[in-house]
Order: sequence, then structure tokens, then C-alpha cells
Amino acid sequence: MSSTPLIEINNLTKDYTSRSGLFGQSQDRVRVLEQFNLTIFEGETLGIVGESGCGKSTLANTLLRLIPASNGEINYDGNNIFTLNDAKLRELRQHFQMVFQNPFSSLNPRMKVFDIVAEPIITHLQMDSQTLKERISQLLRECGLNDELNGRFPHELSGGQAQRVAVARALALNPKFLILDEPTSALDVSVQAQIINLLIDLQKKHGLTYLFISHDLGVVQHISDRIAVMYLGEIVELGSSESVFNNPQHPYTQALLSATPSTDTENKSQRIVLEGNVPSIASPPTGCRFHTRCPLVFDKCRTEQPPQVAFEQGWSTCHLNIK
Repeated sequence: MSSTPLIEINNLTKDYTSRSGLFGQSQDRVRVLEQFNLTIFEGETLGIVGESGCGKSTLANTLLRLIPASNGEINYDGNNIFTLNDAKLRELRQHFQMVFQNPFSSLNPRMKVFDIVAEPIITHLQMDSQTLKERISQLLRECGLNDELNGRFPHELSGGQAQRVAVARALALNPKFLILDEPTSALDVSVQAQIINLLIDLQKKHGLTYLFISHDLGVVQHISDRIAVMYLGEIVELGSSESVFNNPQHPYTQALLSATPSTDTENKSQRIVLEGNVPSIASPPTGCRFHTRCPLVFDKCRTEQPPQVAFEQGWSTCHLNIK
């Protein structure tokens, strides 16, 4: 992993507007991302974990400018991507690509494999038919597929084959940065391992940078260099994969890890049960957002937002970490 920043996210905020009342006349602001700051380094895999609704997918879509941000900036190659014109944004899209959770939803069911992988190349590059054919063949081979699949439709593929096609399509323009949004959760366990190993091999071969979003902590631990733990639109802990799993600093991280199935019967940790439901992101709690469910809560947590507290390989936001 390089120490050179590839993407710098500064004070990113994303609001949605919800309507309520008679005829939807009342408008309420829902803030999904709150003053979000994050740096992604060249060649690393940064894992993002957290419960559903914490803002992981909103972050991914904002990074690609699929949805507009409300405030803040995302800097790539010295430029704030929110200020790019259409021509520059089109160029950026060649460097940023995304692999979605369910390949059968993200692949056009009316297009054959060859056309699916060729579409971004035809859209962005000028390439003669023979060179295009060779390029598609190369991409499929790199992803563990062969030319026999060129004439098949997505519904004629297995789940693993379909996701490999999605990865091949994402690699078609030689991107630098891939967002992987739950890329293995819709697959069988044995196929999940194959896709993860494929992604690791492709990263080494092409020097790719990954943002890996997942609920599966075991998968995140296996593939990630660093891990960011999100709760209600904020990062509560960020550190190396080793430090987060071996010495978690935030009570929420500790609870997530305690719920992970383990085959180690001798060192099996006690399950931490979080009481209550996840608060609405439309009206988050004051102070520490986790205090309504935290088993270690005390008065200060309810009124004061905790600062970032650095430790050896990262930081967390918890009053208990302040010494």
C-alpha cells in the first residue's frame, strides 16, 4: 500500500428531503452523511462496515457522482470532482468504476456477455473491431472466463460467472479505483472465496485501489488493509485490519466483532448484545450517536460528541478512549 493519497474526502455532507403531512406539504431534512472525512491511499483496500442504513451505499454513490453531495468536497488528482464539467466528469468515469451486489440486477438482461463488457469501451474509446474482440477476450480470461460465454445472456450464467462478467466490465477502461458494494453477498460461500481471490489477484496485477463495502466481517478482514466502521453516517473507528480485529477501540466495533461466528472454541469472545433499535438517521441522538445502545454509556456520552482519539494504527471516537 502506498502512502500517496488517491482520494481525499473533506467535510462531505449528504442530505435528502422527505415529505410528510397532507399532500406532502411538509418537508423534513434527512442527513445521511455528516461532515464525513476520509483519505483513500493508492493501492490499498479500504473496507467499510456497518449496519444497514448507516450510509455506506450513499458514500459509494456520492463518490461516483451518481448522486449530488449537499456540501464538502472529494479531491481526486488535485481536482474537486463536484466542480468538474461534463467533459471532465466523463474522463473521471474511466478511472472510477463500481461492482454492485447482485450481478443479475446490474447486468442488462437483454445484452450478451460480449456486448456488456464491450459497452464502456465503445462509449469512451475508439477501437477497431478486431482489437475490441481481443480486448474482450483478454478481460474475460483475466476474470477466469472464456470466449464461449460471449454469446450468452446473463440469465444463462451462474452467479459466480455473472459477477466475473461484472468485474470484467469494470476493468474494461483500465480504472484506478474500484468501489465494490457487497460484491459477494449474493453468492454461495464457495463462490465468494473465488471472487475474493480473483479481486486480490487483479489488484496486484493492475495496481488497483479498492473501496470494499460489506456486512461480512470475515471477508472484510481477509481482503482489507484498513477498515472504517460506520454508524449513523459517521466513522466511529478507523484503523488497520489487524488492529480493528485484534484490539477494537470503540464499543460498537467490539459488538460487531462479538457477533461474528468463530470456529475458535478456546478463545471465543462473549457475545455483546446491543439493546434497542438503531435510531432514525433523520433525528440522530445528541452527543455520541451510539449512546442509546452502548452498554458502557455514561452521562458525558449523552451530551458531548466525542472527539477522534488516535491510537497506534488508527483512531476512534469514544469518550472511554480519552486518557
